[in-house]
Amino acid sequence: MQVSAAVFKAYDIRGVVPTALNEDFAVALGKAFGTAARAAGETTVAVGRDGRLSGPALSQGLMQGLAAAGIQVIDVGMVTTPMLYYAANTLCRSGIQVTGSHNPKDYNGFKMVLAGRAIYGEDIQNLRRTIEEESWALREGGGVRAVRVDEDYAARITSDVKLARPLKIVVDSGNGVAGASAPGIFRALGCEVVELFSEVDGNFPNHHPDPSKPENLRDLMAALATSGADLGLAFDGDGDRLGVITRQGNNIYPDRQLMLFAQDVLSRVPGGTILFDVKCTQRLGPAIEAAGGVAEMFKTGHSLIKARMKEVDSPLGGEMSGHIFFKERWFGFDDGTYAGARLLEILSRHPDPSAVLDALPTSFSTPELNVACAEGEPHTLVAELIELAANHPALAAPAKVSTIDGVRVDWPDGFGLIRASNTTPVLVLRFEGHTPEALHRIEATMLALLQQVKPGAEVGAAAH
Repeated sequence: MQVSAAVFKAYDIRGVVPTALNEDFAVALGKAFGTAARAAGETTVAVGRDGRLSGPALSQGLMQGLAAAGIQVIDVGMVTTPMLYYAANTLCRSGIQVTGSHNPKDYNGFKMVLAGRAIYGEDIQNLRRTIEEESWALREGGGVRAVRVDEDYAARITSDVKLARPLKIVVDSGNGVAGASAPGIFRALGCEVVELFSEVDGNFPNHHPDPSKPENLRDLMAALATSGADLGLAFDGDGDRLGVITRQGNNIYPDRQLMLFAQDVLSRVPGGTILFDVKCTQRLGPAIEAAGGVAEMFKTGHSLIKARMKEVDSPLGGEMSGHIFFKERWFGFDDGTYAGARLLEILSRHPDPSAVLDALPTSFSTPELNVACAEGEPHTLVAELIELAANHPALAAPAKVSTIDGVRVDWPDGFGLIRASNTTPVLVLRFEGHTPEALHRIEATMLALLQQVKPGAEVGAAAH
């Protein structure tokens, strides 16, 4: 079967419907994944979908293909990606969520868990080869049954998380699938909830469901200014990422959220290893160490962080994009609703939640910046940058160079990062300084380095 190789990304499968992904593709993927699942000793796979318009048809095709491969399918219906992960932790060990996450509305895709781990890289390419060669193994005995997980999932959170006092919050679900469940869970925890755009609508009529982009948080900020609420929470399209806004309208980025979460988790897991990705603030590592933990910087990518957390038995991990992974008291998968609940639990112990968040260490930083490249070019450029950085006079001590994921250079007063995106053909850049002057100096140094491998490189704000 002919498919577009470009839809097989580093951590998932994603593309435009119906040109790159359609029902036939979904059936073929079901057969291929079902074959891989059975080879791993798995006989049951949970399937969920977000609120996108193409979700019902794609999930039907997917389930048809899985059943043809002899798989017993548990259809959990329209749920957040974390609720699908929950099903794959409590009802079985494998699952697929049909989701376009934060991509434009004409996109959809598939996030996959096989035998207890989020698959990525070569596993996803193996599925592509199985589909292209139609080398799947079909067998009898497959079937589909519907199971609801929403009540069990909500009960698991509300039985574990306890607020010291009620809080008033504004929740902006951006018409994504979290709107169907998150506000109710927060009410069950004892919160007064002001809802924005909770109606699940795959047209996303109000704003795009991506809280990592400041322009998508304007409605939340406006509601906070007039409602007298303690805090604002925002979700992405499939509910696995969380945005946090204080009463003063300050965006508390995920790397600063992690400081607070780490302090809390380490009070019960002293000496634990806390994982974070290379895009996070330089102030995070010292905050983790000050709280009695071991700080470990790792590669960007939710599947990569999850795999590394298992290796080092980490109780908590997170990345700048908004994926927060709690293993302590939870399952280790990224979940915006659960992260929001844990945040409210911590903040409910304080008279002024926004003041706690605003007081977290901060620096001057750029948003994520991108340099558009040809397909395949970013990784080549990064390899050249790593070579260049090894003996570059501008990067001599006291600068420290890390090449775990691209080139990250840490100075005593800030850092610069240039890495290759694993999902689109761009270089990802981020700069931070303890002062505006340090930020400008670091940015100039890193951009001069970039010009040596890509003359005329144009730097722009990250697109959706």
